[in-house]
Parts: sequence; C-alpha cells; structure tokens
Amino acid sequence: MFNVVLVRPEIPPNTGNIGRLCVATQSTLHLVKPLGFSLEDRQLKRAGLDYWNDVSLKLWDSFEALQRSQSPDTNYFFLTTKSEHPYYEARFQRGDFLVFGAETKGLPENLLTLNKDRCISIPMHGTRSLNLATAVGIVLFEAMRQQQRKPETPQLDRRDER
Repeated sequence: MFNVVLVRPEIPPNTGNIGRLCVATQSTLHLVKPLGFSLEDRQLKRAGLDYWNDVSLKLWDSFEALQRSQSPDTNYFFLTTKSEHPYYEARFQRGDFLVFGAETKGLPENLLTLNKDRCISIPMHGTRSLNLATAVGIVLFEAMRQQQRKPETPQLDRRDER
C-alpha cells in the first residue's frame, strides 16, 4: 500500500519492528545502504518475529538509485524534526514513499534541502526525537487512515458504552 524507506538504518531491532509494521499494512520496506547491521542479524529477526520472511523488502545502494527506479511523478515525504509542517496535514496517497533517516543522524542535510517542500515532522514536546519504529508507526498509520473509506456508522452514545 505504501513504501517505507529507511536511509542508513543503524539499529536492527528498529528495522525488525518496522518490517512487522510493513507486513501489517501491506507496505514495502526499502533499506538504503549502508546498513548498520547485517540482514542476518539475530536482533533484526527477533524483532521481526516470524513475520520477517513475509516482509516485502527492497535493498538499495543509494537513495538516488531508488529514485531512478521509480516514475518521475512518484510522491515522497521526508520525515525530519527540522520541518514546521506536521505529518497529519500531508495528503497521502497509496504508493507514496515515506522516507526516514538513521536513528542517530536523521536524513542527510542535502536530501532535506533538495526536498524542502516535501518535508514533514511529528510535533513533539519535551523531547527532540522519537524511536524510529514509533515514528514510522505514527506516520504510516495516519497514511493508512487517510486511505480508508469512511463508512456511515451511527455516532456512538456514551451511554451505550456502560
């Protein structure tokens, strides 16, 4: 449904958890080298549980190689703490690429500069960043929510919850 891109991921359990999120949302996980771990890493597979083999995974030598393989009209959203545009104001479409940087460094500055109008952030108070897997989950599920049909369901009355 969506494409989750991790540029130079460093921590195997984060990538394993993100792999599970991708399986749950029928999204493709793109890993851009260099990776801070081996794809055979025990912690990666442990975090991915028995779902790791079901991950739709693509490995890229560079972000530019990934972009060259896509149509020129492909939509990318770059997640960064350096943007004033909150993720929930973005309008996601099926097939969009959600691009996240390394846990300790974020996305490369040149990538952010080249794509300034496509940068979004997760508003936070009291911390400078979130765990990468948490950040991916927040944005990916908002993108999924936007794609759901809005069924006409009756408004729940709080009295019905007792």
